[in-house]
Amino acid sequence: MRKLAIIDDYMNVAQDMADWSAVRPHCEVDVIDRPFRDVADAATTLAPYEIISTLRERTAFPRELLEKLPNLKLICTTGSLHRTLDHEAAADCGIIVCGSEERRGGHQGTPELAFGLMLSVARRIPHEDRGIRQGLWQSGVGVTLSGKTLGIVGLGKIGKIVAGIGKAFGMNVIAWSPNLTDERAAAAGARRVEKDELFSSADFITIHLVLSERTRGIVGRREIGLMKKRAYLINTARGPLADEQAIVDALREKRIAGAGLDVYHQEPMGKDHPLYALDNAVLTPHLGYVVEDSFRAFYGDTVDNILKYLAGTPARVRNPRALETRPA
Repeated sequence: MRKLAIIDDYMNVAQDMADWSAVRPHCEVDVIDRPFRDVADAATTLAPYEIISTLRERTAFPRELLEKLPNLKLICTTGSLHRTLDHEAAADCGIIVCGSEERRGGHQGTPELAFGLMLSVARRIPHEDRGIRQGLWQSGVGVTLSGKTLGIVGLGKIGKIVAGIGKAFGMNVIAWSPNLTDERAAAAGARRVEKDELFSSADFITIHLVLSERTRGIVGRREIGLMKKRAYLINTARGPLADEQAIVDALREKRIAGAGLDVYHQEPMGKDHPLYALDNAVLTPHLGYVVEDSFRAFYGDTVDNILKYLAGTPARVRNPRALETRPA
């Protein structure tokens, strides 16, 4: 019987999101619902498995780890990209990497969460919820989104959806990214501005860039220092896009009005993270893509990928060279 590990399934929902009945006669299935401490922990835990099902980029697969997994023959990833998996190293090791397909509407979860965080910080929803449960009533005054300036950092697939929602709220939408043109911004319903203008003039700034070496730290201490005292920062993209300590300092010193954060430099966060002590921050645990619609698509493709691999006809292969090094 083949050994299959479903990893990164912190909520233990993967087996409810797809029909795994055709897989179970061929595979002994184990669910690992905790993050790995380090490469050594991952290598020891995953050593017995031929097949691994991952969830997005929660577990990194660098060459160092892949070379410690001699039994591994198939990794099923969810989402269109897995930037923390070394596809070339996997091919060198004869490990096939299969992904899942993008579906229409698959990018909706993150934009909707971004506005959930905006509304939460603007109307103090978590704070007021805690207060009313303690017998308090109306402990602060909120602000509206209508009429405010929304600054979007990154006007790609998700950023364009955010722009549309912002317009529906009656916001003035401006945008910046390294390669954004006036024409592409206008097509999305936004006005392109320079980076400094966006940070100094927007009332709400939301980050929607892909993390790369070029964009890492692109929202730094200088950019945060340009923000208005009554402005809010939202990040549902990737933690390392922004200087986390600079955000903490700005919130602590009340140099910005608040922040809504879904992503962090370390995930899960440490127990003593300084953000926990700040009442002008609303925090969620990387929930942007964690919606039933996406999970059913992710794991439906994963089951199909496993069955096709077992039948000798791998599908949705992300590293075709692995097929050449795969034993006959």
